[in-house]
Amino acid sequence: MNKYQEIFNQIKHNWDCVAKPLDGMGRFEELTAKIGAIQGTTFPRLDKLALLVFCADNGIVEEGVSQSGQEVTAICAKNIAAGKSAAGVMAAGLGIDLLTVDVGIACADEIPKVLNRRVRAGSRNFMKEAAMSWVECESAIQIGIELAADCSKKYDAVCLGEMGIGNTTTTAALAAGLLGLGAEEVCGRGAGLSDQGLARKISVVDAAIKKYDLYNKSAHEVLECAGGFDLAALCGVCLGGKKYGLPVILDGAISVTAALAAVRMDEECRDFLLPSHKSREPLMEKICAELGRDMTPVIDGGMALGEGSGAVMMAGLLRTALEVYNKALKFEESGVNQYERKSK
Repeated sequence: MNKYQEIFNQIKHNWDCVAKPLDGMGRFEELTAKIGAIQGTTFPRLDKLALLVFCADNGIVEEGVSQSGQEVTAICAKNIAAGKSAAGVMAAGLGIDLLTVDVGIACADEIPKVLNRRVRAGSRNFMKEAAMSWVECESAIQIGIELAADCSKKYDAVCLGEMGIGNTTTTAALAAGLLGLGAEEVCGRGAGLSDQGLARKISVVDAAIKKYDLYNKSAHEVLECAGGFDLAALCGVCLGGKKYGLPVILDGAISVTAALAAVRMDEECRDFLLPSHKSREPLMEKICAELGRDMTPVIDGGMALGEGSGAVMMAGLLRTALEVYNKALKFEESGVNQYERKSK
């Protein structure tokens, strides 16, 4: 048994010593055990947290797959960095530091308070050519890995978020390629597509599957062909989580799909990822099923906000669970005999 598993098992045992029904805190018992195992301690902590929001534009918006124009990405990135967006307000309320990162916004100027890691001013239209070159895709992945390294020195965990007009289409194409599914199985309405818009989106993803033979490509290749810089950077943070021992709290469909790409590149990084919420995108359930039971989302609130809002909300819940773990009465102090697990 390795140290990760030893610590995980010890924290689970410690939960059994808390004066409550066995498994009374449900999924939060295993998830806090996972955090401790990643951190290498039986006293998990989530005192210092950061929200990483990766922003990038996607050339595929030329095909009419979004109800908003590409210029909206830069506007939203500015508002997110200023702490005025929904996720920014939520993060501030929990004392979570906000890091907004430009990995591919299609604008000429730097955006105030946004970390400039721009690989290119937006990805290409994958209906015409591959969204990214190998070098560009790898550069975005490395940006995520490097930020995970930096965050591992300052924070107990990071929450993942993103913003980029058209990125539910790139996500659907990535999910289709990774899972071998048809376009109609992975495409949703994103930020509010009409029936006609959804049909166009399905047509675009279906064309990408055929154009690039996505079912027979590696995760890296699918990212290059039909992904986006935000997805690649999110994938990099997931890989960096394992490399630097950093718990990574995922958000909705986009970050979870990027996480699956990371797991396909390095299966062991899965042990460093934590789920948050179940978004409304149809691919979400399929991706989570592929990642496994312990990656099933905890929050099912019908959210579709993005920006890391679900991850931030989950961080608050995990902090509350750790308060119980650390401070609640133990059986030995309660005057009640400790509950025992029945052998199967």
